[in-house]
Amino acid sequence: MEKRILGGTGMPVTVLGFGGAEIGYGSAAQDAVDRLLGSALDAGLNTIDTAECYAASEELIGNAVAHRRNSFFLFTKCGHASGFPQPDWDLDMLAFSIDRSLERLKTDCVDLLQLHTCSEEMLRQGDVIAVVQKARDAGKTRFIGYSGDGAAARYAIECGAFDTLQTSISICDQECLDVNIPLALERNVGVIAKRPIANAVFKYADKPDNGYIVDYWRRLQSLDYPFANRADAASTALRFTLSTPGVHTAIVGTMNPDRWPANAAMLEAGALAPAEYRAIRDRWQEVRAADWTGRG
Repeated sequence: MEKRILGGTGMPVTVLGFGGAEIGYGSAAQDAVDRLLGSALDAGLNTIDTAECYAASEELIGNAVAHRRNSFFLFTKCGHASGFPQPDWDLDMLAFSIDRSLERLKTDCVDLLQLHTCSEEMLRQGDVIAVVQKARDAGKTRFIGYSGDGAAARYAIECGAFDTLQTSISICDQECLDVNIPLALERNVGVIAKRPIANAVFKYADKPDNGYIVDYWRRLQSLDYPFANRADAASTALRFTLSTPGVHTAIVGTMNPDRWPANAAMLEAGALAPAEYRAIRDRWQEVRAADWTGRG
């Protein structure tokens, strides 16, 4: 599988990474996660991303692949209390949470520790940045990043504190492509695309019950892309995201141990033709509404 250097980190990450939200929120069985991640690593995956608030995701990943720790890059996120008595973003809680993540993941050091969608105001205050910098200086993470969208993501790039940005990029979420991604490319900040196939909303003929994805579904109805009803819609969507200059890896989650080969196969056609990529961008610019902001 193709690898790209993640900005200034120097990490050669696979263009397709595994996201741990779905296995956590979906209460996946440990044996299923063992098979899923084992087969993905065997097939060439080298990037796994999770977070402290994805239910049991960190424990599932730690149990499944800690014995193969040297064969992949491990990313997690912090900021939400998720079981601690303190509120989100409490500084003591944040430090405790980082240590708990290491324990859950069965490692002494993650490759990337990301602040998980805190506000621009909080970033500007600087205290939460200082906590992850301290963790880096203590050897608990190699690099630090910010996960989020909009003005906060722009500040995260501009402030110079972060090595990476994880942000929403898809056929239904292109706000960042006009400012934040070009700025990240200019500053050599690694870019990790989350929700890169827009939660596969093209699969739903009718409005989905899942409120988490319904906004993307509404957007897709307005965008009315000609490929949205084709069998290769997921491939086109993923290839669009990875054809964006400055994007290094796209994080895709699944609970199906047999899904990884299918996800990897979607990239075999390579980058989108420039005209096809441009048509998707032009359609977005034509119909986007003022409230079509990046979705965290």
